[in-house]
Amino acid sequence: MHPVLADLLRLLELERLEENLFRGESRDIGSNRVFGGQVLGQALRAMSCTVEGRPVHSLHAYFLRPGDVNAPIVYDVDRARDGRSFSNRRVVAIQHGRPIFNMTASFQAPEEGLEHQAPMPDVPGPEGLADLREVPPQLLEKIPEKMRRFVIGERPFEFRPVEPIHVFSPQPSPPQRHVWIRTIDPLPDDPDLHRRVLAYVSDYQLVATSTLPHGIRFEHGNVQLASIDHAMWFHRPFRVDEWLLYSMWSPNASGARGLAFGQFFTRDGRLVASTAQEGVVRIWPAGAE
Repeated sequence: MHPVLADLLRLLELERLEENLFRGESRDIGSNRVFGGQVLGQALRAMSCTVEGRPVHSLHAYFLRPGDVNAPIVYDVDRARDGRSFSNRRVVAIQHGRPIFNMTASFQAPEEGLEHQAPMPDVPGPEGLADLREVPPQLLEKIPEKMRRFVIGERPFEFRPVEPIHVFSPQPSPPQRHVWIRTIDPLPDDPDLHRRVLAYVSDYQLVATSTLPHGIRFEHGNVQLASIDHAMWFHRPFRVDEWLLYSMWSPNASGARGLAFGQFFTRDGRLVASTAQEGVVRIWPAGAE
């Protein structure tokens, strides 16, 4: 397994301190705060360690404070309820003695029921599409160092966007994007692990979809994007080491916030998960500190 993917799997495992208390490491992926997907994946792992035989089907989270990439995170799980079919858990993520994140998740014993789903978008497959890291050298030289590290750094995923991503001089476009995603190497046959990894990657690009109609130029360094909340629903089995289409769209931006929704589809058109996120979207005057 590629070292960067193996490191992600280690990151999503936690040290158990007490019956309902866990500790996880932090990683710097090129920003000045802990990546939200890391906290989502670790919090889900902490909760799952307190539930047996019931996979997670939904989670609802709030990001309270920026996470420190140089410090571990402690996860305190509350076993809110265990019913005949469903279990509910709450978790608080703590750094430096203060909560930075909280999440509630629901787990359900496997059960059959009604079936229907939204259709998969009619877009090209991943074959022939360029990976997100494939930036022409002449453009790469123009990207600020901080942004360059995030764009070309090694990642545990392949990202193949269907619509071109214009790093410089982007033009206003409809608030939707489609990206094919999979891990760079196969993963173990552990459905809980695949759900944690999908929760991790669901935070990529989602709220940024709300900026597309406005032609925002991120290289100026005057754009603030920060997740406020994140919700996710798991519908059907999947593997995140096989291609998944992440279909994202934004119905609204207002009040210095952007709202975006997403759906994950398999190659054969099965809807396996849905997600929603609202985030802070602020554009400071050029040159402002």
